[in-house]
Amino acid sequence: MLDLDPEFLDKYADLAAVPDRRGALPEKVRHFIRLAVAANSTHLYLPPVRGHIRRALDAGATPQELMEVLECCATLGIHAMNIGVPILVEVLEEAGVRSGASELTEYQERLKAEFTANRGYWHSFWDEILELAPEFFDAYTEFSSVPWKTGTLEPKVKEFIYIAFDTAATHLYTSGLRLHLQNAVGYGATAEELIEVMEIASTLGIHGLLEAAPILQEESGGRDERA
Repeated sequence: MLDLDPEFLDKYADLAAVPDRRGALPEKVRHFIRLAVAANSTHLYLPPVRGHIRRALDAGATPQELMEVLECCATLGIHAMNIGVPILVEVLEEAGVRSGASELTEYQERLKAEFTANRGYWHSFWDEILELAPEFFDAYTEFSSVPWKTGTLEPKVKEFIYIAFDTAATHLYTSGLRLHLQNAVGYGATAEELIEVMEIASTLGIHGLLEAAPILQEESGGRDERA
């Protein structure tokens, strides 16, 4: 990038440094956000992961905190159910197989209460998953609650992690983004902190250039040599 277009690299460096100059988030939390953007399953851009982990440790993060960031990222897979189950319900109702929601059993009511206690919220997009797949929802509640029951990050920071990968261009899960923004505000997050999370996530586009620029340089250099 420096060889091919130093001005562009300079402008990117200025863009990426805005959150660092403003500093609404602690330094280690900014590295948590960068790690969440790179290491979540819809992007999984591995080259910078080691650097983000190293710089977070240098800024005072513990291995437990960083593991918790990765554990929060691992919950992204549930969005297949959040998106898929409502569509399944529509299909079943169109086919006349389903006529409406069933009354929750005692087991399902207990699961709803446990999720609300462990995760600190309930949202209507869980209703149909709880109804149609209670055993899966039970297992997911236990899986997703680990950072909330044994973790060391404060609740709003965990919400920042969810916000980071929900708002990232490779995912754009808007219903989850709205929910986690609301949760973060409820935990005391400021507008400045939340904007900073999204500013960090918005630099994801440079990863394509980091991969493609060396190829461009290699190919164009080869042509020069052949000429």
